[in-house]
Amino acid sequence: MDHQSAAAAAASPADPASKARAAILALSSIVTTIPASLTSSENPALALLHDPDVASQVSSLLRRPDSGSGDDNLCRWLYDSFNSGDPDLQLVVLSHVPAVAGVYLSRAAQRKPHAGFECVLLALYAHVTTARGGQSVTVTLPDVSHPSVYHETRDSSVKSIATDLNLAVVSPSLEPHGSVRSSRRSRIVGVALELYHSRVAQMPVASKIDFLEFCVVWSGLTGDPYKDDAGDIGGDANGSPISSQGTGSGRIPMPWELLQPVLRIVGHCMLWPAPGKEKERLEAAAAAACRSLYARSLHDIDPNAILATGSLLRLRKIGSDSWPEVDHTEIPSQNVIVLSSSCGSLSSLASEKK
Repeated sequence: MDHQSAAAAAASPADPASKARAAILALSSIVTTIPASLTSSENPALALLHDPDVASQVSSLLRRPDSGSGDDNLCRWLYDSFNSGDPDLQLVVLSHVPAVAGVYLSRAAQRKPHAGFECVLLALYAHVTTARGGQSVTVTLPDVSHPSVYHETRDSSVKSIATDLNLAVVSPSLEPHGSVRSSRRSRIVGVALELYHSRVAQMPVASKIDFLEFCVVWSGLTGDPYKDDAGDIGGDANGSPISSQGTGSGRIPMPWELLQPVLRIVGHCMLWPAPGKEKERLEAAAAAACRSLYARSLHDIDPNAILATGSLLRLRKIGSDSWPEVDHTEIPSQNVIVLSSSCGSLSSLASEKK
Protein backbone atom coordinates (compact mmCIF):
# COMPACT_ATOMS: atom_id res chain seq x y z
CA MET A 1 0.00 0.00 0.00
CA ASP A 2 1.47 3.38 -1.00
CA HIS A 3 1.39 6.51 1.10
CA GLN A 4 -1.70 8.04 -0.54
CA SER A 5 -3.84 4.93 -0.16
CA ALA A 6 -2.72 4.46 3.44
CA ALA A 7 -3.53 8.06 4.24
CA ALA A 8 -6.95 7.65 2.66
CA ALA A 9 -7.55 4.59 4.78
CA ALA A 10 -6.56 6.56 7.87
CA ALA A 11 -9.02 9.31 6.96
CA SER A 12 -11.89 6.89 6.33
CA PRO A 13 -14.45 6.37 9.09
CA ALA A 14 -13.11 3.61 11.33
CA ASP A 15 -12.38 2.87 14.94
CA PRO A 16 -9.34 4.62 16.46
CA ALA A 17 -7.23 1.45 16.47
CA SER A 18 -7.78 0.93 12.73
CA LYS A 19 -6.90 4.56 12.02
CA ALA A 20 -3.72 4.25 14.05
CA ARG A 21 -2.68 1.01 12.32
CA ALA A 22 -3.25 2.59 8.90
CA ALA A 23 -1.18 5.60 9.95
CA ILE A 24 1.63 3.36 11.21
CA LEU A 25 1.53 1.44 7.94
CA ALA A 26 1.88 4.70 6.02
CA LEU A 27 4.74 5.77 8.27
CA SER A 28 6.56 2.50 7.63
CA SER A 29 7.18 3.62 4.03
CA ILE A 30 8.88 6.80 5.29
CA VAL A 31 11.08 5.75 8.21
CA THR A 32 13.61 2.94 8.18
CA THR A 33 12.18 0.48 10.68
CA ILE A 34 9.00 0.20 12.73
CA PRO A 35 8.57 -2.52 15.37
CA ALA A 36 5.85 -5.03 14.57
CA SER A 37 4.62 -4.74 18.14
CA LEU A 38 3.15 -1.30 17.39
CA THR A 39 0.41 -2.56 15.09
CA SER A 40 -0.41 -5.47 17.39
CA SER A 41 -0.81 -3.23 20.43
CA GLU A 42 -4.23 -2.57 21.92
CA ASN A 43 -3.64 1.15 21.46
CA PRO A 44 -1.25 1.51 18.50
CA ALA A 45 -1.23 5.33 18.61
CA LEU A 46 -0.07 5.52 22.24
CA ALA A 47 2.47 2.79 21.57
CA LEU A 48 3.80 4.89 18.68
CA LEU A 49 3.85 7.99 20.90
CA HIS A 50 6.11 6.33 23.47
CA ASP A 51 8.40 4.44 21.07
CA PRO A 52 11.79 6.19 21.33
CA ASP A 53 13.32 4.54 18.25
CA VAL A 54 10.59 5.66 15.85
CA ALA A 55 10.53 9.14 17.43
CA SER A 56 14.29 9.43 16.92
CA GLN A 57 13.95 8.44 13.25
CA VAL A 58 11.21 11.01 12.67
CA SER A 59 13.22 13.72 14.43
CA SER A 60 16.27 12.93 12.28
CA LEU A 61 14.22 13.17 9.09
CA LEU A 62 12.76 16.52 10.15
CA ARG A 63 16.27 17.89 10.72
CA ARG A 64 17.62 16.90 7.31
CA PRO A 65 18.73 19.80 5.07
CA ASP A 66 16.03 19.01 2.48
CA SER A 67 13.19 18.55 4.97
CA GLY A 68 10.05 20.66 5.08
CA SER A 69 9.55 21.02 1.34
CA GLY A 70 6.16 20.89 -0.31
CA ASP A 71 6.64 17.27 -1.41
CA ASP A 72 7.96 16.05 1.95
CA ASN A 73 6.14 12.77 2.66
CA LEU A 74 6.78 13.03 6.39
CA CYS A 75 5.14 16.46 6.60
CA ARG A 76 2.22 15.09 4.61
CA TRP A 77 1.96 12.19 7.05
CA LEU A 78 1.95 14.57 10.02
CA TYR A 79 -0.76 16.66 8.36
CA ASP A 80 -2.97 13.65 7.54
CA SER A 81 -2.51 12.09 10.97
CA PHE A 82 -3.47 15.25 12.81
CA ASN A 83 -6.55 15.77 10.62
CA SER A 84 -7.65 12.17 11.18
CA GLY A 85 -9.48 13.37 14.27
CA ASP A 86 -8.07 10.63 16.51
CA PRO A 87 -6.87 12.27 19.77
CA ASP A 88 -4.05 9.77 20.29
CA LEU A 89 -2.73 10.27 16.76
CA GLN A 90 -2.90 14.00 17.34
CA LEU A 91 -0.69 13.51 20.41
CA VAL A 92 1.84 11.73 18.19
CA VAL A 93 1.90 14.71 15.83
CA LEU A 94 2.17 17.18 18.72
CA SER A 95 5.17 15.30 20.09
CA HIS A 96 7.05 16.34 16.93
CA VAL A 97 6.01 20.00 17.07
CA PRO A 98 9.32 21.00 18.76
CA ALA A 99 11.32 19.63 15.82
CA VAL A 100 8.95 21.10 13.21
CA ALA A 101 8.84 24.55 14.83
CA GLY A 102 12.52 24.48 15.78
CA VAL A 103 13.84 23.67 12.33
CA TYR A 104 11.30 25.92 10.60
CA LEU A 105 12.05 29.01 12.68
CA SER A 106 15.80 28.46 12.53
CA ARG A 107 15.63 28.36 8.72
CA ALA A 108 13.12 31.21 8.32
CA ALA A 109 15.90 33.76 7.92
CA GLN A 110 17.21 31.86 4.89
CA ARG A 111 14.05 32.81 2.95
CA LYS A 112 13.70 29.33 1.49
CA PRO A 113 10.27 27.77 0.91
CA HIS A 114 9.20 25.28 3.58
CA ALA A 115 5.66 24.55 2.47
CA GLY A 116 5.65 21.18 4.24
CA PHE A 117 6.41 22.66 7.65
CA GLU A 118 3.96 25.50 7.09
CA CYS A 119 1.22 23.05 6.12
CA VAL A 120 1.61 21.21 9.44
CA LEU A 121 1.73 24.43 11.47
CA LEU A 122 -1.34 25.83 9.69
CA ALA A 123 -3.25 22.62 10.47
CA LEU A 124 -2.51 23.10 14.17
CA TYR A 125 -3.39 26.79 13.95
CA ALA A 126 -6.71 26.03 12.22
CA HIS A 127 -7.55 23.44 14.87
CA VAL A 128 -7.06 25.94 17.69
CA THR A 129 -8.91 28.68 15.80
CA THR A 130 -11.94 26.43 15.32
CA ALA A 131 -11.87 25.25 18.92
CA ARG A 132 -11.84 28.79 20.30
CA GLY A 133 -14.68 29.99 18.11
CA GLY A 134 -13.31 33.51 17.78
CA GLN A 135 -12.88 33.95 21.54
CA SER A 136 -9.70 34.99 23.30
CA VAL A 137 -8.22 33.12 26.27
CA THR A 138 -8.56 35.19 29.45
CA VAL A 139 -7.97 34.80 33.17
CA THR A 140 -9.54 36.71 36.05
CA LEU A 141 -7.07 38.57 38.26
CA PRO A 142 -7.86 39.43 41.89
CA ASP A 143 -8.53 43.11 42.52
CA VAL A 144 -8.53 44.45 46.09
CA SER A 145 -10.72 47.38 45.02
CA HIS A 146 -13.62 44.92 44.66
CA PRO A 147 -15.09 43.10 47.67
CA SER A 148 -14.77 39.34 47.59
CA VAL A 149 -17.76 37.01 47.73
CA TYR A 150 -16.91 36.28 51.37
CA HIS A 151 -17.41 39.88 52.55
CA GLU A 152 -20.49 41.99 52.89
CA THR A 153 -20.61 45.63 51.94
CA ARG A 154 -23.18 48.34 52.60
CA ASP A 155 -22.10 50.38 49.63
CA SER A 156 -24.42 49.34 46.81
CA SER A 157 -22.46 51.36 44.26
CA VAL A 158 -19.51 48.98 44.57
CA LYS A 159 -21.52 46.16 43.02
CA SER A 160 -22.06 48.21 39.85
CA ILE A 161 -18.35 48.47 39.09
CA ALA A 162 -17.53 46.57 35.92
CA THR A 163 -15.65 43.40 36.74
CA ASP A 164 -14.35 42.93 33.20
CA LEU A 165 -11.49 45.26 34.12
CA ASN A 166 -10.01 42.34 36.06
CA LEU A 167 -9.73 40.14 32.97
CA ALA A 168 -6.25 39.58 31.57
CA VAL A 169 -5.89 38.33 28.01
CA VAL A 170 -3.58 35.34 27.92
CA SER A 171 -3.99 34.70 24.20
CA PRO A 172 -5.85 37.09 21.86
CA SER A 173 -8.57 35.92 19.50
CA LEU A 174 -7.43 34.25 16.29
CA GLU A 175 -8.19 35.01 12.67
CA PRO A 176 -8.22 32.25 10.05
CA HIS A 177 -5.11 32.17 7.88
CA GLY A 178 -4.44 30.04 4.84
CA SER A 179 -0.80 30.95 4.42
CA VAL A 180 2.21 31.92 6.51
CA ARG A 181 3.63 35.39 6.00
CA SER A 182 6.59 36.85 7.80
CA SER A 183 4.29 39.12 9.81
CA ARG A 184 2.17 36.14 10.92
CA ARG A 185 4.93 33.60 11.46
CA SER A 186 5.51 34.19 15.17
CA ARG A 187 1.79 34.18 15.93
CA ILE A 188 1.08 30.95 14.02
CA VAL A 189 4.03 29.12 15.56
CA GLY A 190 3.12 30.53 18.98
CA VAL A 191 -0.40 29.10 18.70
CA ALA A 192 1.06 25.71 17.74
CA LEU A 193 3.23 25.87 20.86
CA GLU A 194 0.18 26.82 22.95
CA LEU A 195 -1.49 23.64 21.70
CA TYR A 196 1.65 21.69 22.54
CA HIS A 197 1.65 23.20 26.04
CA SER A 198 -1.96 22.15 26.58
CA ARG A 199 -0.83 18.51 26.12
CA VAL A 200 2.71 18.84 27.44
CA ALA A 201 2.02 16.59 30.44
CA GLN A 202 1.36 13.73 28.00
CA MET A 203 4.45 14.35 25.90
CA PRO A 204 7.49 12.04 26.09
CA VAL A 205 10.53 13.46 27.86
CA ALA A 206 12.58 13.26 24.65
CA SER A 207 10.13 15.61 22.93
CA LYS A 208 10.43 18.12 25.76
CA ILE A 209 14.21 17.97 25.67
CA ASP A 210 14.15 18.60 21.91
CA PHE A 211 12.12 21.73 22.55
CA LEU A 212 14.44 22.95 25.31
CA GLU A 213 17.49 22.47 23.09
CA PHE A 214 15.86 24.55 20.37
CA CYS A 215 15.20 27.30 22.93
CA VAL A 216 18.95 27.65 23.38
CA VAL A 217 19.40 27.78 19.61
CA TRP A 218 16.65 30.36 19.20
CA SER A 219 18.07 32.62 21.92
CA GLY A 220 21.49 32.71 20.26
CA LEU A 221 23.12 32.83 23.71
CA THR A 222 24.34 30.13 26.04
CA GLY A 223 23.54 31.82 29.36
CA ASP A 224 26.73 30.44 30.96
CA PRO A 225 27.21 33.48 33.24
CA TYR A 226 24.07 32.40 35.11
CA LYS A 227 24.98 28.73 35.40
CA ASP A 228 24.37 27.22 38.83
CA ASP A 229 22.65 30.50 39.75
CA ALA A 230 25.97 32.09 40.63
CA GLY A 231 25.31 35.37 42.38
CA ASP A 232 22.04 37.23 42.28
CA ILE A 233 19.79 37.02 39.26
CA GLY A 234 20.60 40.12 37.28
CA GLY A 235 23.01 41.35 34.70
CA ASP A 236 24.17 44.09 32.48
CA ALA A 237 21.40 45.25 30.18
CA ASN A 238 24.04 46.14 27.62
CA GLY A 239 24.93 42.48 27.35
CA SER A 240 28.54 42.65 28.54
CA PRO A 241 28.32 39.41 30.60
CA ILE A 242 27.07 37.51 27.57
CA SER A 243 28.72 39.35 24.70
CA SER A 244 31.21 36.52 24.13
CA GLN A 245 28.76 33.69 24.77
CA GLY A 246 26.73 33.92 21.59
CA THR A 247 26.16 30.84 19.49
CA GLY A 248 24.78 32.92 16.62
CA SER A 249 23.45 30.03 14.55
CA GLY A 250 19.66 29.76 14.55
CA ARG A 251 19.02 33.00 16.44
CA ILE A 252 15.50 34.24 15.73
CA PRO A 253 13.34 37.24 16.67
CA MET A 254 11.37 36.42 19.82
CA PRO A 255 8.32 38.67 20.18
CA TRP A 256 6.08 38.19 23.21
CA GLU A 257 3.48 36.22 21.23
CA LEU A 258 6.12 33.58 20.64
CA LEU A 259 8.06 33.90 23.88
CA GLN A 260 5.00 33.56 26.13
CA PRO A 261 4.11 29.96 25.17
CA VAL A 262 7.81 29.12 25.09
CA LEU A 263 8.19 30.17 28.73
CA ARG A 264 5.10 28.20 29.76
CA ILE A 265 6.61 25.03 28.35
CA VAL A 266 10.01 25.79 29.92
CA GLY A 267 8.31 26.41 33.27
CA HIS A 268 6.49 23.08 33.06
CA CYS A 269 9.70 21.21 32.27
CA MET A 270 11.54 22.97 35.10
CA LEU A 271 8.95 22.60 37.88
CA TRP A 272 6.73 19.66 36.92
CA PRO A 273 7.77 16.31 38.44
CA ALA A 274 9.28 13.92 35.90
CA PRO A 275 10.03 10.18 36.02
CA GLY A 276 12.95 9.38 38.30
CA LYS A 277 15.43 8.28 35.63
CA GLU A 278 14.81 11.30 33.40
CA LYS A 279 14.17 13.98 36.02
CA GLU A 280 17.73 15.27 36.27
CA ARG A 281 18.19 15.33 32.52
CA LEU A 282 14.96 17.23 31.93
CA GLU A 283 15.61 19.73 34.73
CA ALA A 284 19.14 20.38 33.48
CA ALA A 285 17.89 21.03 29.94
CA ALA A 286 15.12 23.31 31.25
CA ALA A 287 17.59 25.29 33.38
CA ALA A 288 19.94 25.72 30.41
CA ALA A 289 17.06 26.91 28.22
CA CYS A 290 15.84 29.36 30.86
CA ARG A 291 19.33 30.79 31.38
CA SER A 292 19.72 31.31 27.63
CA LEU A 293 16.34 33.01 27.36
CA TYR A 294 17.17 35.17 30.38
CA ALA A 295 20.46 36.23 28.78
CA ARG A 296 18.61 37.01 25.55
CA SER A 297 16.02 39.11 27.40
CA LEU A 298 18.80 41.14 29.05
CA HIS A 299 20.47 41.59 25.69
CA ASP A 300 17.21 42.78 24.10
CA ILE A 301 16.28 44.85 27.19
CA ASP A 302 12.79 43.33 27.19
CA PRO A 303 11.18 44.07 30.61
CA ASN A 304 8.44 41.42 30.30
CA ALA A 305 10.91 38.76 29.27
CA ILE A 306 13.40 39.75 31.98
CA LEU A 307 10.72 39.51 34.66
CA ALA A 308 9.38 36.17 33.41
CA THR A 309 12.70 34.41 32.86
CA GLY A 310 14.22 35.84 36.03
CA SER A 311 11.23 34.64 38.05
CA LEU A 312 11.61 31.12 36.65
CA LEU A 313 15.28 31.07 37.63
CA ARG A 314 14.41 32.22 41.14
CA LEU A 315 11.71 29.57 41.46
CA ARG A 316 14.20 26.93 40.41
CA LYS A 317 16.71 28.19 42.97
CA ILE A 318 14.07 28.13 45.73
CA GLY A 319 13.05 24.63 44.76
CA SER A 320 16.63 23.35 44.71
CA ASP A 321 17.62 24.84 48.09
CA SER A 322 17.64 22.30 50.90
CA TRP A 323 15.38 23.42 53.71
CA PRO A 324 15.19 21.48 56.99
CA GLU A 325 11.97 19.56 57.28
CA VAL A 326 10.18 20.89 60.36
CA ASP A 327 6.83 19.61 61.55
CA HIS A 328 5.33 22.59 63.34
CA THR A 329 2.50 20.47 64.73
CA GLU A 330 4.90 18.49 66.92
CA ILE A 331 5.43 19.68 70.51
CA PRO A 332 9.16 19.86 71.28
CA SER A 333 10.21 17.59 74.14
CA GLN A 334 12.54 19.53 76.48
CA ASN A 335 13.35 19.05 80.16
CA VAL A 336 14.02 22.76 80.78
CA ILE A 337 11.09 25.10 81.33
CA VAL A 338 11.88 28.66 80.29
CA LEU A 339 9.95 31.34 82.17
CA SER A 340 9.32 34.69 80.62
CA SER A 341 10.52 37.92 82.21
CA SER A 342 6.99 38.78 83.32
CA CYS A 343 6.70 35.52 85.28
CA GLY A 344 10.09 36.15 86.87
CA SER A 345 9.04 39.63 88.06
CA LEU A 346 5.82 38.28 89.55
CA SER A 347 7.66 35.56 91.51
CA SER A 348 10.15 38.07 92.90
CA LEU A 349 7.32 40.38 93.92
CA ALA A 350 5.60 37.55 95.80
CA SER A 351 8.78 36.74 97.74
CA GLU A 352 9.18 40.36 98.79
CA LYS A 353 5.65 40.42 100.24
CA LYS A 354 6.45 37.37 102.32
